[in-house]
Amino acid sequence: MKSYTILFFLFILISCSQTSEQTDILIFDENVKANWITDTRELPQHDSLFYSDRPAPLFRKEFVLDNEIKSATLYITAAGYYKATLNGQTIGKNVLDPAWTDYSKRIYYSEYDVTSSLINGTNCLGVSLGNGFYNPLPLQKWGRRNLRKDLNKVGKPAFISKLIIAYKNGKTQEIVSDSTWKFALGALLQNDVYIGDVYDARKKIVGWNTPVYDDTSWNFAQKAESPGREMQKAFFPPVQIVKEFTPVKIYSPVNKTFIVDMGANFTGTYKIKLSGNVGDTITFRFGERVYEDGTLNPMTTVAGQIKRKGVGGPGAPDIAWQTDSYIVGDTAKTWFTPEFTYHVYRYMEITGLDEIPQNSDIKGLFIHSNVMNQNSFSCSSNLLNSIQEATERTFLANIISVQSDCPAREKFGYGGDLNATSESFIYNFDMQAFYRKTIYDWIDAMNDSIFVDTAPYTGIKYCGISWESAFLITQYYLYLYYADTELIKELYELDNKWMDKVARIHPNGIVDNGLSDHESMEPVPVQLTGTAHYLQCARIMQVFARIMDDKEKEQKYERLAEKLKNQIRTEFWDKPVEGKINRQTLFSTLLYHGIIPEKELDAASDSLLMAVHNGPSGHFNTGIFGTKYVLEALSQYLTPEKVFEIVNSTEFPGWGFMIDNGATTLWETWKESDNTYSNCHPMFGTVTEWYYRWLGGIRPQAQNPGFRKFTLAPSTPEGLDFVKCVYHSPHGEIVSNWEKTDENSYLYEMKIPSGSTADVKLKVADSQSISIKKDDMNFDNEEIEGLQTGNFKLSEGSYIITVSTGN
Repeated sequence: MKSYTILFFLFILISCSQTSEQTDILIFDENVKANWITDTRELPQHDSLFYSDRPAPLFRKEFVLDNEIKSATLYITAAGYYKATLNGQTIGKNVLDPAWTDYSKRIYYSEYDVTSSLINGTNCLGVSLGNGFYNPLPLQKWGRRNLRKDLNKVGKPAFISKLIIAYKNGKTQEIVSDSTWKFALGALLQNDVYIGDVYDARKKIVGWNTPVYDDTSWNFAQKAESPGREMQKAFFPPVQIVKEFTPVKIYSPVNKTFIVDMGANFTGTYKIKLSGNVGDTITFRFGERVYEDGTLNPMTTVAGQIKRKGVGGPGAPDIAWQTDSYIVGDTAKTWFTPEFTYHVYRYMEITGLDEIPQNSDIKGLFIHSNVMNQNSFSCSSNLLNSIQEATERTFLANIISVQSDCPAREKFGYGGDLNATSESFIYNFDMQAFYRKTIYDWIDAMNDSIFVDTAPYTGIKYCGISWESAFLITQYYLYLYYADTELIKELYELDNKWMDKVARIHPNGIVDNGLSDHESMEPVPVQLTGTAHYLQCARIMQVFARIMDDKEKEQKYERLAEKLKNQIRTEFWDKPVEGKINRQTLFSTLLYHGIIPEKELDAASDSLLMAVHNGPSGHFNTGIFGTKYVLEALSQYLTPEKVFEIVNSTEFPGWGFMIDNGATTLWETWKESDNTYSNCHPMFGTVTEWYYRWLGGIRPQAQNPGFRKFTLAPSTPEGLDFVKCVYHSPHGEIVSNWEKTDENSYLYEMKIPSGSTADVKLKVADSQSISIKKDDMNFDNEEIEGLQTGNFKLSEGSYIITVSTGN
């Protein structure tokens, strides 16, 4: 076993090295080598001392241009976060850079064209460093989880950089990070990704990052050891400020306390114009809710549920709520924005100001990975539109380089949430590059003996296969939606080794430990959902083996899939299920994963319908996986009309209940929480997948990945008058719009991109007829085979289809 472990880790290291997008020009350079550099201070020796002031270091380097330049490119990254400037101006738009990774194994660097920022003569590069996830506080989340012990690598923030200047005369100049750089300690006294920043404007060093500044009193930087084994160029969307919110209301619930309502819950920071008496402290706290008296309720965003003294460990705050502080250093008004933290909030509480701030003096800054956002869904139901808007906002709020379960309490990349929602994210945004990065995070997180729950690894390992299988299942969705076969070829051997690990952990096939349908309103055994995920993985590996032309492995996984399917059917269908169980999750899991024999599908469908009918208010009571399954199974085997009836309701439990009770992002639980559970959690966002798949009807086909061929089968439930749905596939824009024109007539607008074919499926009654028009003047209606049946194929082009009652 010991030798096997060594071989497995060796293979992971080799696989990691093959994922590099290009040779690291920061390290492997024949001319001048850049060094990791840091300040000269030592880290605190005791946990309690981490909570004392520890100003973020500022680094500067002057250099002179000696000729007319052609181009200049900066390459830079850090262990922790960095902000880079050139001649006092911020470089690029990225924030909270670099992306969070396991720094011991992989660090991504960014590349910036800074040609236009250079000036003749002396120039100055400036870099400030933040702690990020590399130097976290020793907060003992839930009284037991300490990132300083759980992360594979922590340490003092450091950075590495290289500026390459190409002159028009053919010469080059390189400005690299080394011990000739100088540093001083700045005004940012404390910074933490969970509990916030403390900034003392009295200590601000004016002009430190400009060439006219005198740095003779500064100290020389110290070389640092590389925190990781490999650096790669970032290939995924960076984290940026993507949107600004203007407050919808500012009020004072109690004397000298002001509440700023941004109108919606989101993740990010803010910019605010401040002034006061020198030494005054202005404090900001953040929350998703307010109490009935209008005061701030910060409790759903408390880090690690640290809510009483002693839970968080030595030196930790009694309540680990999101807080920033600004100490006034100049009576003149100045703008303040925290640099190295992020919060989730709708409401900002401000204390320490003498007068209520003006709307024009505050902006909320929505920060997230800037994924392409060209897809869209809207319909005639205002409630469904509000649910869609809240879902999109929830999704974006939870992608700060890692897809998190909640952006305040944990910020961790849980695999279960990824398995539940990755298709939903893909329907809304271009997630290909982001999810590739996610899979590499899983490569770095896993070991060969136990399942882990998050990537990057954060010490948590109790959820089981339904969480770690995100490593494999996400690969499959990249293949299904983007035809990404290169990743499969790159990771195929590692995928096989991972399946071998699953077989060792669950030798009998049935998954007997781990977390099941999290937040289901009734119990669900892990033997059902966990084994279903194992089955899903076996089927995925059949597909991958076929792609690799590995017939032996294809047959192996086919046998495994058949075995697991039979085991689940025997245990959960062929005999009565004893004890209390969520029957909605039970029957939808069996149907979703194709476990029920064809001749018994009607019985299973009826059982599912009865389980839904018996649910609270006739609604869903499913959890993290059951909700995805029940939306699909109920629509596929019965009717999407029933799903629409539930989604378009404000009764408890449901998405409409959340919206009707003021939610602007989705809750972690069906039941409203004002103290424990996050109000910004993507888990139940699978409803948006149902919008695109069933109301818009846009579905990929497993046998034709990347939308070479796809299904276009929009549903027109009673009570909905129109749908507008756009999805961007690798071949281009797919449009599926429909409108009810009278009692028995519908108008469909469809667009099929170049290189694609759509299998169209429309509901047509015997009394109805279909006519079709295309943007091509030479188009012949009669060329469409099977048109009058409602089942026909469309090639590239834009079409108008009318389904109406014949006269």
